[in-house]
Amino acid sequence: MSKIMEKAAYWRGFIAVVCCAALAGCAVGPDFRPPAAPAVQNYTATALPIQSAEAPGVGGNAQRFDMGAKIPSQWWTLFRSEDLDRLIRMALADNPTTAAAQAALRQARENYSAQYGASRFPGIDANLSAGRERSGGASFGQSGGGGATFNLFNASVSVSYVLDIFGGARRELEALQAQVDYQGYQLQGSYLTLTANVVTSAVLEASLRAQLQATRDILADQQQAYALVERQFQLGGIARADVLAQRTQLAQTQAALPPLEKALSQTRHLLAVLVGKLPAEAGALPEFDIQGMALPTTLPVSLPSSLARQRPDIQAAEALLHAASAQVGVATANMYPSITLTAGYGSASNKLGDLFSSDAMLWNLGAGLLQPLFHGGELSAKRRAAVAAYDQALALYRQTLLQAFLDVANTLRALESDASTLKAQADVEKAAQDALALTKSQFQLGAVSYLSLLDAQRQFQQARIRLIQAQAARFADTAALFQSLGGGWWQPAPDAGNEAALAKEHLSAGEFRTMARPSTR
Repeated sequence: MSKIMEKAAYWRGFIAVVCCAALAGCAVGPDFRPPAAPAVQNYTATALPIQSAEAPGVGGNAQRFDMGAKIPSQWWTLFRSEDLDRLIRMALADNPTTAAAQAALRQARENYSAQYGASRFPGIDANLSAGRERSGGASFGQSGGGGATFNLFNASVSVSYVLDIFGGARRELEALQAQVDYQGYQLQGSYLTLTANVVTSAVLEASLRAQLQATRDILADQQQAYALVERQFQLGGIARADVLAQRTQLAQTQAALPPLEKALSQTRHLLAVLVGKLPAEAGALPEFDIQGMALPTTLPVSLPSSLARQRPDIQAAEALLHAASAQVGVATANMYPSITLTAGYGSASNKLGDLFSSDAMLWNLGAGLLQPLFHGGELSAKRRAAVAAYDQALALYRQTLLQAFLDVANTLRALESDASTLKAQADVEKAAQDALALTKSQFQLGAVSYLSLLDAQRQFQQARIRLIQAQAARFADTAALFQSLGGGWWQPAPDAGNEAALAKEHLSAGEFRTMARPSTR
């Protein structure tokens, strides 16, 4: 009798613990806390200058680094190019990569909704069946003959519900919500990457056009020089070798045109694809000139402590870390008991007219307890695997964070270097231009040899091309800075109507953070 009482006390205690756990709504496993932001004050080992160097000409404005300033959500408008703004609107509306990211976000939301309904509410199913059967006498223990033919009608409703005592279903919901956040940040990342690619491709097109024009101008000068050399040769003023040297120089300059033209065509094709069009439709896109863009003079630089909250890739990595943490809770909950409640109500009759009579009514109530006892170490191994997956996600988060700080640091130094390089290249180009003009005059007077003229032409050609490349580098690295800092997607747009036109489903940070989600406690 005492043993029976001990067992009864045990089960009463167990039931009390289960009820308390159900009422408290606890969830086993770790409660996720976002990693702390790095405790650093600067992106680079040495302090940045207050502003960059200044140079004459296009893109030579001095740029001031404004630490802690807000990045506008439509940062590309700082380049003051209506054609660029229009192209980005087209890209955000029709690019297939962003469309795929939008679909992935919708899929994650629906998966969350499906799991929420399955775990928070009981499953209710209705069943209606009709059949005609014949049973032999052997079915009733009679030998030979007998049997009967009859109809059987059945109508029932069944209900089942799994009590989430240890929070396994809530952790699963938490993991799915983290997947929704991940896909949302992936979508924002696709917007950021797309806009940055459009800007840098437009800058590259402008640079290639300028290089082509410069090469054609140099080619025209060289053709004039070649005609002059040819006349001097015919008059016996110079040797045949000088004519051949000028012809070689002319051919080399002409050979530089096809690669530039090819690169320009490929860049135009890329821009067409970025805006969701076929390469054959590139002719309908606006053409970009370096003269039609303005270099932003004030560069907002976010504080290092804010970068982790701004970069979509860091936020996406954090969402994956959150999902991995929740999966540890799921694996832990699977090691504990689960209780299933079931109920059914219906009727069964061999006559359709009697199906809903009182004599045909059937009902049942039930409860089941499943306690894992021995699975060959499967459950504990799965929990250890979940912990290992969390460690992997944490390491990938740290790597993403380090890469983000590396991007910002490298871009800031690049902008500083670009300004100095442009200033130096502007000086070189001016000196080469002056030297070429002087050499031409001296050559026409016979004061210098033809080799001096060829050398001056070559130096000017190289200096002018490098100047154009240095100008484009400042524009491209400025766009890279906005991209490395996160692009300002969390900031409100200046015009809600304009923002709606920029993208069919451009989500704001508030939508991610205020999206309805059940408590994980």
